[in-house]
Order: sequence, then structure tokens, then C-alpha cells
Amino acid sequence: GLATAADDDKLSPGVVEATAGGRSTEILVVLAEQSELGQLPTASGLSERRRLVRDTLWQTAEQGQQELRQWLDARELRYRSFYIVNAILVHEADASIVDALTARSDVARVEANPWIRQPLPQLAVWPEPKAMAAIEWNLFTIRADEMWAAGFTGEGVVIGNQDTGFEWNHPALKNQYRGWNGSSADHDYNWHDAIHAGGGICGPDSATPCDDVGHGTLTMGVSVGDDGGSNQVGVAPGARWIGCRNMDQGVGSPATYLECLEFFLAPYPVGGSPANGDPDLAPDVTNNSWTCPPSEGCSWETLQAAVEAQRAAGILTVAAAGNDGPSCTSVHDPIAIYDATFTIGATEAGDTIAGLSGRGPVTVDGSGRLKPDLCAPGVDVRSSVPGGGYSSASGTSLASPHVAGAVALLWSASP
Repeated sequence: GLATAADDDKLSPGVVEATAGGRSTEILVVLAEQSELGQLPTASGLSERRRLVRDTLWQTAEQGQQELRQWLDARELRYRSFYIVNAILVHEADASIVDALTARSDVARVEANPWIRQPLPQLAVWPEPKAMAAIEWNLFTIRADEMWAAGFTGEGVVIGNQDTGFEWNHPALKNQYRGWNGSSADHDYNWHDAIHAGGGICGPDSATPCDDVGHGTLTMGVSVGDDGGSNQVGVAPGARWIGCRNMDQGVGSPATYLECLEFFLAPYPVGGSPANGDPDLAPDVTNNSWTCPPSEGCSWETLQAAVEAQRAAGILTVAAAGNDGPSCTSVHDPIAIYDATFTIGATEAGDTIAGLSGRGPVTVDGSGRLKPDLCAPGVDVRSSVPGGGYSSASGTSLASPHVAGAVALLWSASP
């Protein structure tokens, strides 16, 4: 049947477009019932708080999705359930399925799940020939070396990063990886691959951390990179890291970002499911050097709920402001626009704002919210690249992981 006018606000325009002419498309079905995390009882500590947030979200989804899952099963539709937001990704839905879903009272909205190519920074040279500096200029600029001298390097803090994947055994990253104990690797709870088809040189569902573009290895190096020798490229070399691949050769979707946000809330074993998630193994802070533009069909409400769930669980979400500067109101894409996100702009070596750096205020959601929250070095920043080498690149992608690292330094000094 035809979708009625009353259903219009429940249906993303991208879905109508993608199902025209009898075609099928991937959709995110967001349920009407969502957890009210603001009303949770007071927890005695961080561990209890994280468990409370995870269990509350889990129960809402398990109970609220029962009828809808039965409906999807009866039609033999393939889907993946989420709980960080009470939502279901349906892999192939045509217009009649979409109409039936929007007519359901337990469905709040049906959204598109566009696959969007990220404008990743170009590397200067791969790998570079230039002479190595012991401590890079950008680390002096933010005075990370003074924290190290005072005895604080990020120890006891875990940084999560969702990106194009990671070369975990890169000399600058291996000893900081939580899955490496000095003699053997265990990727359970420390790595998740949200790419289930394609995946470039890594293939889909990679059982070990793998980077199919190089961007994730670069951003992770800025947070923790240190090869124990003359390559000190990271802010918090004493912190540990865990990772999630959210892009297939630089192309991600709202569902892959959601899947990584869900993994960070309660990590689970490789090949396992969110049901096996352990919130005690969640990172303390996450870096997010990616965007999800509404102009390309991303809905900003869904990812917002996921970031707010991180905040409720005491996980700080740090994200790049985007590279659409220098005009004002150029911070306009999720997840940088949210109040619950710590949004980072980029500066040049002279500590002035970089021309490429996105600026506020945020006008796309009518909030007028001041962004970015902080700025950090993001021009000609040298870091790790796959193949065990190093290269320099520019962008707010490089600025954001400085702050994830700086948070690790501060929290190691004052837990």
C-alpha cells in the first residue's frame, strides 16, 4: 500500500528514494521504546554504572524487539539487532516491507543506511624518508612531554578507536595493544570488525586487527604511538588501546558506526555476539575520526542516542570536527555536532586554527551549540602507517586522537 501522510515523519527520504522502482535497500528500523538513561539509579562506582547502562539498554531491546523480530523471521528477512539504540538493521527491504514497518505502532522511524566514503587525509609520503625526531613537535606543543616527566604516560587508561582498522603489530602500537601480553596475542574483547562483506586486503570479519587503508593505524599512533626508540609519535604511550573497524576501504555506514559504539560499551569476543559483552572491559575514552553527513542520508538522531549511552556509561567520546572550514557553521555532521561528543578542531604548528578545521556554532540542528570544544595539532602530524613505517598527514582526524591521548594522561594522573 501507499505510505500515508501520517507516516511521512517516520520515514527517511533516503529510504523512499532507495526503494523506488521495486528496488530493495538496507534500512535501520528504530523502535519507539528507548531506554531513559537519565533516570538510572545512582551507581556506587564506574564498574556498576557501566553494567547498569548496558543491562538497561539490553533489556529494553530484548523485550521491545520480540514481536518485530518474529514478524521479520516470518518473512525470512535477514537482520541484525542493536541494543545501544533499540533498533534493527534489515538487510533487504522493498517498498512494501517499508510501508508495513512504518505502519507499526512499535516503530518510531525507518531510516536509510547509506554507505559513505570518508574524505580521509592524504599521506605526505608512504613511508617517508625524512629523518626521525625523537619526540614530535605536536607533542611538545600540547606539553605531553611535561606530563611524562612528571611520571604520567596514560597508564591504567584504555583508549578505544573506531576507524579503518589497525596494524596492531606495528612497532609503535604493539606494546600498547591490550590484546598483547608481551609474548602472545589475544584479540577477544580487544578487537571487533564491523565489516561483514568486502573489506579490501583484510577481507570481511577479520579475526585479527587489520587496516585496509592506513587511516586507523595513523590515528591510533597519535594517541599512543611509541616504538621504544626514536619514534615517539603518541601522546599517551603508557595507555592501552582496543579497536573496531567501521569502514570498508574508507566507506562506512550508520550501522557500522553503531556496531562499533555498541562494541565499546561492552566488548565481546571475536566471532561472539553482543550478548557476550563485558562492560568491565569497555574503554575509558574513544577516538572517532570519521563523520556521518546528513546530506548523504545519515540520520543524526540515531547516532546521538548511541553517543549519549557512552556518556551515561562514563565513556568519553572524542571526535574530529570535520575538515569543512574555514567558514563558520562548518561543524555540521554527526557525531561532531552533539552535546555528548567532545569535538576537536585542528591547529597548525604556530598554534593558530587550521584553515581546513570545521568551526561552529552548530546550526544544522537549530541548537547554536558552541563547537569545537577544543583544538589540537592537525597539520603535518607524523604518525604510524601500515608496513611498520611513518608518514605525515593533515586534518581534524589527526587532532582528535591528541585529545583522546591527553585525556589518558590526565586520568592516569587523576583517576
